[in-house]
Parts: sequence; structure tokens; C-alpha cells
Amino acid sequence: MSAYLATIPSPDQGVWHLGPIPLRAYALCIIAGIIVAIWWGERRWAARGGTQGTVIDVAVFAVPFGLVGGRLYHVLTDPELYFTEGRNPWNAFAIWDGGLGIWGAIALGAVGALIACRRKGVPLPAMADAVAPGIVVAQAIGRIGNYFNQELYGAHTDLPWGLEVFQRFNPEDPNNLLNGVATGHIPLPESPVHPTFLYELLWNLLVALLVVWADRKFKLGHGRAFALYVAGYTVGRGWIEMMRTDTANHILGLRVNVWTSILLFLGAVVYFVAAGKRGPREAPESLRSKDAPGPDEVPETSASDSASASESASEAEPAEPVVADEPEHAKVTADAPAAVEKPAAEAPADEPKKPEES
Repeated sequence: MSAYLATIPSPDQGVWHLGPIPLRAYALCIIAGIIVAIWWGERRWAARGGTQGTVIDVAVFAVPFGLVGGRLYHVLTDPELYFTEGRNPWNAFAIWDGGLGIWGAIALGAVGALIACRRKGVPLPAMADAVAPGIVVAQAIGRIGNYFNQELYGAHTDLPWGLEVFQRFNPEDPNNLLNGVATGHIPLPESPVHPTFLYELLWNLLVALLVVWADRKFKLGHGRAFALYVAGYTVGRGWIEMMRTDTANHILGLRVNVWTSILLFLGAVVYFVAAGKRGPREAPESLRSKDAPGPDEVPETSASDSASASESASEAEPAEPVVADEPEHAKVTADAPAAVEKPAAEAPADEPKKPEES
């Protein structure tokens, strides 16, 4: 009993039904992550001088491309889950049941972002720098969905933060336990296990902090903040991937995602160093969308109002000059007779002002 209390419990289910509509925790976490990434990316883009709303316009292209790419990567790297005997190939399209490869999402999402950036006339590397920390935080939020799906965990452990995993049942489809419910809290034989999705969640948050800190300190540009995100994420993903016990294909004894992490880490480091030779980060004016109003453009109504105000001011000027605006020598000439008749009376005019009058 004491060992049970020292572990992290799993949720009984990851899907709830609102009438005929299923509410899936995994899908809700993905949506929440996308919203956070767009919101934070928008703020960072505007802070660098970019046009407000550009990140949202880019996301309209990047998000659908990314979802398709993430699913393609998952299906291509684990085809036996869908195309072997006894499997239903149509489940390859069931993205709501989980299964998104981040590198497929990044790769194809970048294609969508490139299309949008060219339409807006802004540089893709600068856009990637703006959204980098938001993307890795979105990944962290997505890992909460793995918790509700009770998936992507590691081997057995006796550590206090071990995760209890329970047997789920689905009377309508015994083979689809993802949509099942844990009744009776019957632990799986390997329970408790390493919560590897929790390890990755925490690692992702640390990477986001690293990117934000480095970007502020060194003014990273030309895609270097994004490269730092890729390098930092792959370091953690590599060792966490080797802790997982879910089914995966191997190459030379290593999981496919481990090899992907190694190659991407090396590529990110090379890009980070090479991009540093391009000089300071992009100028703020280069981040302005081509359909955004220029800084010197003034609405016509404002110009006409200014002209009217100038005309009114000129009409309000007095016809005769004010005495206070007369030249100094004119005052002396006008006061000269009085100065001859009463020289003593003019003496106070040459005295310095008192301190309280200055």
C-alpha cells in the first residue's frame, strides 16, 4: 500500500463522450499547444519589429502542413501498426488516436511556413526564431496527452515518481484499448514505470528557457534560435527515447528516433555556427509584411485635419505684431527720450532677476 501511494497514478481514461461527440485529451492538448505557440510567437515577432498578425497568417499554412507531416512520419517509421496482417490500414488516418512524429511536423510545417512567408514577404529564418520557444512548449503540452493515453512510458522502476499504469477495457472494441476505461485499477505487470513523457515535458520547458535566455543575451538571428531549439531538444530526446519500451523499429541496434535525433543535432550545430557568420540579426524593417502600411504612411483624413488646423492657426494670428516679439533695439529706440529725461528710472531694468523669479 505504501509503495502504491508513492507512485503517480494514471487517469482512468483519455476519452470522454459529450453525446455522440468524443472529447479526446490528446487532441485537446495538441490544440492547446498550437494556441500557445501562436500566441507566444506573435508576441516575439512583434517585439522584433514584425507586423502584428503575421504569425497567425503563417500558422494558417504551417499548422495543417505540420499535422499531415507529423502523421506521415509516424506511419512511415511504424508501418507495422497499420499495414500488417490483422491491422486496419484506414487507422493510418486516425490522427485523433495519437501518433504524431515531431520531425515530420517540423519538416512539412516548414514547407507551409515557407509558402506563407513568401506571400507575406518576410524571411523564414526570422519567423522560425520567433516561434522556436513556443513550439517546444507546445510539444511539452502535447506530452500531457500521452499521459491521458497511457502511452510512451519506460521500463519498470521503484523510484518515488514511478507511474502506475492500469489495464483498460473497451467492451465495444476489445482491440482498441486506447478508448477504453480502467475499471478496478488493475495494474499492468510492468507497473510502476518510468514516466518518460514527463521527463520529456520537463526537458522541453528547460529548452524553451534556454532559447529565450540565449536570444535575449546574444540577439540571435537568421534561424539560430530555432537551431538552438533543435539541438537542445534532440539531446534530451535521444536519451529519453532509449528509455521507452513502446514498439519501435531499430537500425543498427538503435531506435529510428534516436538516429534522427543524432543527425538533427549535428545538422543544427553546423547551421548554428554557419548562420553566425551572416552578421547581426535581421533588421526590424525586413520583418514588415509587404501588405502592411509603411511607417511614413499617414491616412488622408489625418493630413487634411492637419492642414485645416494650420489654416485655423494662421487665421487666428493677430494682424499687428505683439510688443513682446519686437526686436530689442526697437524697444531701446522707443524708450530713448524717457531715458534722457529720467536716467535713474531706467536703472532697475539692468538689475539681475531675483532667484524666486527665475
